[in-house]
Amino acid sequence: MTLITKESVEQAYEVLKEAVSHTPLQHDRYLSEKYQANIYLKREDLQKVRSFKLRGAYYAIKNRPSAELANGVVCASAGNHAQGVAYTCNEIKVQAVIFMPTTTPAQKISQVSFFGGDYVEIKLVGDTFDASAQAAKDYANENQMAFIDPFDDVDIIAGQGTLALEMMNDLADKNLTADYVLAAIGGGGLISGVSTYVKSVSPDTKVIGVEPTGAPSMQAAFATGHPVRLPRIDKFVDGAAVQEVGQHTFEIAKLFVDRLISVDEGLVCSTILDLYSKQAIVAEPAGALSVAALELLKEEIKGKTVICVISGGNNDINRMAEIEERALMYQGLINYFVVNFPQRPGALKEFVTEVLGPNDDITLFEYTKKVNRGTGPVVLGVLSKQKEDVPGLLVRIEQFDPNFLKLSEHPTLHTLLV
Repeated sequence: MTLITKESVEQAYEVLKEAVSHTPLQHDRYLSEKYQANIYLKREDLQKVRSFKLRGAYYAIKNRPSAELANGVVCASAGNHAQGVAYTCNEIKVQAVIFMPTTTPAQKISQVSFFGGDYVEIKLVGDTFDASAQAAKDYANENQMAFIDPFDDVDIIAGQGTLALEMMNDLADKNLTADYVLAAIGGGGLISGVSTYVKSVSPDTKVIGVEPTGAPSMQAAFATGHPVRLPRIDKFVDGAAVQEVGQHTFEIAKLFVDRLISVDEGLVCSTILDLYSKQAIVAEPAGALSVAALELLKEEIKGKTVICVISGGNNDINRMAEIEERALMYQGLINYFVVNFPQRPGALKEFVTEVLGPNDDITLFEYTKKVNRGTGPVVLGVLSKQKEDVPGLLVRIEQFDPNFLKLSEHPTLHTLLV
């Protein structure tokens, strides 16, 4: 039995249409030319809280009986759901206690405080979303407060589905139908709502869910036939770094999602920079997932009409240096090594003149320890102008030090040393 229907989404839209922004569905010339397709972007980064999460949060809270809201509400979020709850509680004058992981970017924490004002108290608990969510549920039970689930709730799912209602209507106004709809997956609330509505009005449209390689929780659920908890995840794509998807979202996704794909975090970073430099779009990592996936589908989508949901734009500017570095590493342009240098004058000059190419730059040079031996280990970062220069660089480094280490092949060492 379907948990929500097209009618559920339409009912949610009647409540939300005066409360949320009808975000634009924009044709993107750059991406369309790049992929030889007809690419449209659903710009939820332009929503009131710069994320689609306002839709589900507002509808779920408005749908609660007033008696349930008497003691206030509790939620757990990596940022965007929290902002939606905070905004809603400030609007309807309900107290909220919001639990966020300790790893949440500072920008999202400050925005939650801004949107919630005097109606919100923030608690930073746990290193992951799942740890924070458990603490929030316990707190809600202890204090008889309403827990607003970030994704595994039928009202949340219906609320998120309203963005699909808008974009499918907007596309129909252009006398077009979508061949593909791409949306990110964290806990599954967005893809569940979107796929339910899209398949109800356009059954032939392929709905593709996109996860970060470091947190493929829906793929794990599909593989085992039920939601499972991933033992570890990469938290970089913080808006989609969920260890276990919801039961409701899993069941809906199994019915309506045609395919799941995962995108490397490095490609996500390249996409964030591309969106900013080419289109002046500020997308957070989870918001860029759907656009990043186009690279993996480029042969398949030629000549097709594709909608990518840019789910959010709450990117912390302090993360840009890390984003740029991850992008360069993914593109193979920056590489880190441990190289043994002779302990004598002129060794660095020799390396620069004989090993580095004309378009290579040293970005990091650091002795890992002082030694009295003839050689000492150096952590070395080299930025190349083009990927084709790297194989020759590796050959020359091996001639300089046959025992050198390329740190991308040793992730633990890379984390420790770089």
